[in-house]
Amino acid sequence: MKIFVPGRICLFGEHSDWAGGYRRINIEVEKGHCLITGTDQGIYAEIEPHPTSLVLSSTTPEGERIGPYEIPMELHALLEEAQRGGFWSYVAGVAYQVLTHYHVRGLVIDNYQTDLPLKKGLSSSAAISVLAARSFNRVYDLKMTTRGEMELAYQGEITTPSRCGRMDQGCAFGNRPVMMTFDGDHLETTELKVNGEMYFVIVDLQAQKDTMEILKRLNRCYPFAETEIEKGVQELLGPINRRIVSQAAEMVEAADAEQLGTLMIEAQAFFDRYATPACPEELAAPVLHRVLDYGPLKPHIWGGKGIGSQGDGTAQFIARSESDQQAVVEIIERDLGLSALKLAIRPGQKVRKALIPAAGFGTRLFPATKATKKELFPIVDRDGIAKPAILLIVEEALDAGIEEVIIIVQEDDLAEFHALFNTQVSIENYNKLPRHFQEYSQRILDMGRRIRFVAQTTQEGFGHAVYCAREAIGDEPFLLMLGDHLYRSDGERSCARQLLDAYQQHGLSVVGLRHTPEDAIGNFGTIGGVWIEEKSLLNVTEFAEKPTVDYARTNLRVPGLQEGEYLTVFGQYIIKPQLFEFLEEHIANNVRERGEFQLTSALDRVRRQDGFMGLIINGKRYDIGLPEYYLETLRTFRE
Repeated sequence: MKIFVPGRICLFGEHSDWAGGYRRINIEVEKGHCLITGTDQGIYAEIEPHPTSLVLSSTTPEGERIGPYEIPMELHALLEEAQRGGFWSYVAGVAYQVLTHYHVRGLVIDNYQTDLPLKKGLSSSAAISVLAARSFNRVYDLKMTTRGEMELAYQGEITTPSRCGRMDQGCAFGNRPVMMTFDGDHLETTELKVNGEMYFVIVDLQAQKDTMEILKRLNRCYPFAETEIEKGVQELLGPINRRIVSQAAEMVEAADAEQLGTLMIEAQAFFDRYATPACPEELAAPVLHRVLDYGPLKPHIWGGKGIGSQGDGTAQFIARSESDQQAVVEIIERDLGLSALKLAIRPGQKVRKALIPAAGFGTRLFPATKATKKELFPIVDRDGIAKPAILLIVEEALDAGIEEVIIIVQEDDLAEFHALFNTQVSIENYNKLPRHFQEYSQRILDMGRRIRFVAQTTQEGFGHAVYCAREAIGDEPFLLMLGDHLYRSDGERSCARQLLDAYQQHGLSVVGLRHTPEDAIGNFGTIGGVWIEEKSLLNVTEFAEKPTVDYARTNLRVPGLQEGEYLTVFGQYIIKPQLFEFLEEHIANNVRERGEFQLTSALDRVRRQDGFMGLIINGKRYDIGLPEYYLETLRTFRE
């Protein structure tokens, strides 16, 4: 298994994590607030289980191999290594924390590439710690959320001589911008939805600063401020910081680079005014200010500021465009002799395609399915039009913003589906139609231009049907909708739109869920999870296909649900394309369940490797796969 963990940039709010921690002692201290995002650079590793030890090796940026270095998976050995300090101490510290709380064996971690600058305020030590936590989580399926990995990494790092802040492990969230709030020991995180591209440049000032001295001097201003300097630091890291971070979050979501640059300049001015007097030897930062004020950069940037603990460590600029970003890098390297990294914040990859498997035999609806496919059975919609079921599903996808719909069909059924979406009725029949039916007939043809059919030549399970669309989907996330389920939202946003919004916000695969009583879960895919947003969004910790009640009671209980209630699959998913890798592996190795290639086990592997969310859908699902369900759908769908 391969893992990548990026570094972490604090765009705004440096020092606010430890400052907000003083609320444990003085409630009058303002909460800490910061805005972070992952870097484009980071730490790469291959991992696998080991029966008894932690086996570590690494490749330096210069290409030199270090290791393997072996540490027994024993508490005393891990603690001793962690407290010794050095490169391996962070992994050992995390392993010590894991072994304290979980039953695990060892790991082999090969850090085969690192393109993240070390000791430059980019949280390289935190990235190593998160890498270790994530490795244990995925190899041993510890069912930790991203927040859980982040907390474990923090506990592991402070087991070492490092005295990191709590924001450092924010690199666990990847390259998505995250707003963090620190209230004593309590941490809240909010992922931001970005609506455009912004381009940053990170500059290694290649100068000296004493981070420990900076932290020591600033910490003297807490928990109670007595002098004017101490009051100024608390004002800076308190109300001023709260206002700036709040505005910055709005600007990041709006992708307003110009205003964000102006805010950077303002934030740096406040830092110079209030923080520098507390530690002038380190925070006067002549190199930082020389770079920030360098004239040839001005036409290419909206603004800039120091980052990390500040001082002469690292600077950041926000460029006016991607070409300006390149120009800034060239000027910094050519004129100033400094090294620079690029960072781009972009919207999450848009979900453009939907997949609808419709290649089943429909045996439970025989002999009606001898006449036509169940996906073509008529349903009377709210507008009074009798529509084939597949038409309602396609309409939902397109109305939610999907650009292309891929329908999986049996080869013998292609003509029938083509006739529905791509062939106009005869002119004689068209002229007999009422005006509104003529208009709808044209709408069907318009939809047909955005539909693509893929034939499943052999029917070998739901997972196999999905795999048939691999080339049509490509390397993109996609919306998966069942061909024998209809969906009706209880609010303004359609069910599909709710899922798309959740994916765009969080960047993780997401499955729609509904509440289901215990006596019915044997008919459905069921999940276990931990709430991200109470009664709305959760981190999926397990997928189980049609579980027994005994298994569900032991493994799939979700806190806060009524007794005897579980969360089952609604019938809509947004899935990242690595799903196809797992389906291909199952098919190549003939890994079948109940005689067929199923989807659920592959979904669970996506969960383990990348994470998976579950969204409680505000709506209803209507099944047409059984006669009694179809009859109930006919009766209630148009209500």
